[in-house]
Amino acid sequence: MTADPALRAAAQDSKAWPFEEARKLVERAKKLGKTEVLFETGYGPSGLPHIGTFGEVARTTMVRRAFELLCDIPTRLLCFSDDMDGMRKIPENVPDRKALEPYLHMPLTSVPNPFGGNYASFGDHNNAMLRRFLDTFGFEYEFASATDYYKSGRFDGMLIHALEKFDDIMAVMLPTLGEERQATYSPFLPISPTSGRVLYVPMKDVNPSQGTITFADEDGTNVTLDVRGGRTKLQWKPDFGMRWAALGVDFEMFGKDHQTNAPVYDRISEILGGTAPNHFVYELFLDDKGQKISKSKGNGLTIDEWLTYADPDSLALYMYTKPREAKRLYFDVIPRAVDDYAAFLSAYPRQEAKDRLMNPAWHIHHGQPPKPEEGAVSFALLLNLATVANAEDKSGLWAFIRRYAPALSPETHPRLDALTGHAVRYFHDFVKPQKKYRPPTEDERKALEDLAAALAALPEGATPEEIQLKVYDVGRRDPYKTAQKDGSVGVGQGWFNMLYQVLLGEEKGPRFGSFAALYGLANTRKLIEKAAAGELAN
Repeated sequence: MTADPALRAAAQDSKAWPFEEARKLVERAKKLGKTEVLFETGYGPSGLPHIGTFGEVARTTMVRRAFELLCDIPTRLLCFSDDMDGMRKIPENVPDRKALEPYLHMPLTSVPNPFGGNYASFGDHNNAMLRRFLDTFGFEYEFASATDYYKSGRFDGMLIHALEKFDDIMAVMLPTLGEERQATYSPFLPISPTSGRVLYVPMKDVNPSQGTITFADEDGTNVTLDVRGGRTKLQWKPDFGMRWAALGVDFEMFGKDHQTNAPVYDRISEILGGTAPNHFVYELFLDDKGQKISKSKGNGLTIDEWLTYADPDSLALYMYTKPREAKRLYFDVIPRAVDDYAAFLSAYPRQEAKDRLMNPAWHIHHGQPPKPEEGAVSFALLLNLATVANAEDKSGLWAFIRRYAPALSPETHPRLDALTGHAVRYFHDFVKPQKKYRPPTEDERKALEDLAAALAALPEGATPEEIQLKVYDVGRRDPYKTAQKDGSVGVGQGWFNMLYQVLLGEEKGPRFGSFAALYGLANTRKLIEKAAAGELAN
């Protein structure tokens, strides 16, 4: 598809991070005379796929699409699973962990699948979960399995070359290791022909002409093994560099925990005749306690958990935003991500080319954002509506939405319909258990009574703006009123904080006029009256 000339021109100077990375890649491709540019992402299937895994694919795709706007060179994205790695420890979030103990240190594709289903191994199961999610998002990618590549002979030539360059690779690796590890290190990991385990043992002989290594097996017997055909694999650092050289990878991003190893990957790739790819280092995701998310611990959000409470586009936005900053990835980040995405999507049609390329919606939807739904209700507002209505399903929310805006329906607003279901689930699982209403003070009770009376003077169909003006009018009293620079009297945040705490059992909430319009003035007055009477307080 031919790129829009105005967008291509704007892309040359865009400050959006995918374009900054893509422009570097254009220069690389021109310098190397590339006729195809290969993007790669890596996945370690030692545990269930988590959102960080998805983030690599999403962000890499954003750079890929930015590159395609800048340049007409064809691209491919390879999602590579290191499923031949040995299972060094049993993940905490698998059923019947004891049953997996006999398979410790075996390749993940040789470990039985503990989750059931028609998967040949634990590695195959986790690979399938990753592919399912990537397919759900509509990513364009090719999946690659380390087990398949090693066993099929795809890496055989490069493994022989690694034998030829064995001493050079060792010279790169040994300075990065402690004294004890140096004594036993080998870049080649043989698969024991007797136990099937991945062995971390020193080499007694390396024979490039025969394509073999000799080592002591677990029983002490010397074994000479052909390195080809999946009988061996490389240690993870040499494997990184070997793969780049073997496949001609042009771009790969990885987490900050890999940053200090990048020079090692690069040098090994160069030793094996490759040109190291462009890198992009992103910060790590943290759980609710500020700890790094780990696949084996299962301490972060899973892909399915996010999609239980929000739409996929909100997750893509979370991945796009500030990738070089460490961010908490927990349930409480979801509502803002949902509403921020809606705001960006709504702004897109009104923007010029330069601003569109800075809008995350362009990157999330690869340059073709969908038309925003007119008149949609924010997720924050849906959560508050679910709270006061104690909604059990989305039909309860739709009753309020239709009364507020009769033109809206699940058929005309499918995204809003999906969000109503997400809001009900999020309310029941996270909001409801934490809600804490406080009783109003005597002064607050009087203010609430005045607010109910002010709202009673409005017609039932009053606009959110008209309602908000009444809320401001009532709030212009001690201790809430504030002096403005122009001499007028304003309303401090304390007024709204009180409303949220007493009426909604929360520390913050949506614009009150919008909430009251959606909930209905009569219902809002009843809610205020209950709060004033102390009936809502826990």
